[in-house]
Order: sequence, then structure tokens, then C-alpha cells
Amino acid sequence: MNLSWYVLMAGSPEGGGGQYMLIWFGLIFVLIYMTMIRPQRKRQKEHRMLLGELKKGDKVVTNSGMFGTIFAIDEDRGRVVLKIGDDVKLEFLKNSIAAKVDK
Repeated sequence: MNLSWYVLMAGSPEGGGGQYMLIWFGLIFVLIYMTMIRPQRKRQKEHRMLLGELKKGDKVVTNSGMFGTIFAIDEDRGRVVLKIGDDVKLEFLKNSIAAKVDK
């Protein structure tokens, strides 16, 4: 086995390999942050922006797959009333809106 590989993985034979272990943990944390945490935060930010821009008359789809048009918004309670049909209106939590639907 190559001695340089041993030095990278376990430190030098004389000791003092803790700094290499910290570097590896740092690299692993950066990798996890870039592949998992950062994209999730970006999606959350986009969703908050979407919810903040909703207005009466927007066509939306909920997380459950139900399509409707926003009939009313209650900011205090965090709820949205969707008009599903001519005489059908349903109340949803504002956070359950998944996306706007193009007209």
C-alpha cells in the first residue's frame, strides 16, 4: 500500500493526523451542503415568494393535485378559498398551494 495514502487516511506514523480528519469532515460537510441543504433552501424561498404574490383570480394547484381559482385570501388565518366549480368553494391552508397554473 502506498505510504501517501496511509498518511492521508490515518495521519503520519508519528501522529498528528487529526488535521487531515478535520479537512475530510469539512469537505464532506461542504458536499452535503451543496447537494442537499442549499437546493432545499432555494425551493423554500421560491415557495414563500409564490405564496406572497398570490392574489384573487390566480389559477393554482394544491399539493393534493386539486386545481382551482383563488376566490378569497385570509392572511390572518393563513387560508385561501378556492373556487373549484360554479357553486363549489373550498378552503385550504395557504401553505398547501403548490404552484400557479398558466392561463
